[in-house]
Amino acid sequence: MSDMEKQQAYEKLGLTAGATRDEVEKRYEILMRREKQKEIRGETSDFEQINRAYKLILEWEHREAVGAIQEKQYGKYKKYASQAERVDHFFSYYKWHLIGGIAAIALVIYGIFAYVEHREEQARLAALPPAELEASFLGLFQLPTADDSEEALEAAIVEQMPGWQRVEADVLTFNMAEQGMTDAAMLQKVVVMLATESPDIYVMDGASFEWIARNGVLLPLDAEVEGRLKDILPEGAAKKAAEAETDPNNPSGVLLGEEHVYGIDLGGTAFAESLPLAMQDMIVGIRLDSENADNALAMIERALQSAKGN
Repeated sequence: MSDMEKQQAYEKLGLTAGATRDEVEKRYEILMRREKQKEIRGETSDFEQINRAYKLILEWEHREAVGAIQEKQYGKYKKYASQAERVDHFFSYYKWHLIGGIAAIALVIYGIFAYVEHREEQARLAALPPAELEASFLGLFQLPTADDSEEALEAAIVEQMPGWQRVEADVLTFNMAEQGMTDAAMLQKVVVMLATESPDIYVMDGASFEWIARNGVLLPLDAEVEGRLKDILPEGAAKKAAEAETDPNNPSGVLLGEEHVYGIDLGGTAFAESLPLAMQDMIVGIRLDSENADNALAMIERALQSAKGN
């Protein structure tokens, strides 16, 4: 990528060339929301150009990391022709092994950069009160505008929970049913998030609930439905799903396990309506390894009580 192409790629995302990976990712999410809203309105989408710019930036960062490793390892030997010749000879025989090794190193470097940025973000968050809850909104949820951050959403949740000081929330908007270009791009991010991030709750629409529940990341809520939530749970609010399992007699096939309650439908509650979000459904599920499961249940309980006017 030439300097001009790199500059144009960053400009396409509305960023300067020195933007951090975190800034690139956040800006990309905002632009995906904006393009999704264009699709909904039937307007021409700029998705392909935005996605191309995003991928070019990632490729450039990877090449920079590889170049830095190569310079560190081989730069001081460049004036020695014989050694360089042996390296070239080695490369001609082991080209793909070396490429694979460099790619692995590049991934390590990328991981280090991401870790450093993560540590900086963690230091910033450490100065704030601890979050009582981390929530990921996945599916047909729309912030008031594509450029809005989740701060107003976080504040609205905190306002409904006496004694809470801080909530962390993120919104990834996509349509499981339509699967347009922006939907497919956001769904890829969701797959990565399910594997690498651990929010306390997932707030889902109906289609994304069915898909996420089958992936085995949600906590069964059968005991809570028959216990602390029983007297305040409206009919039909307990959402069941069957977790997908591998067929032992056919490894390429899939079986559905026993059904359990994996989500609680809070749609239509005063709690849900207080949130600055456009939505169709609001099904809340607790992640299996949540560190704040009690707080998550307290939020669900509070929302259900709001439905009964308590």
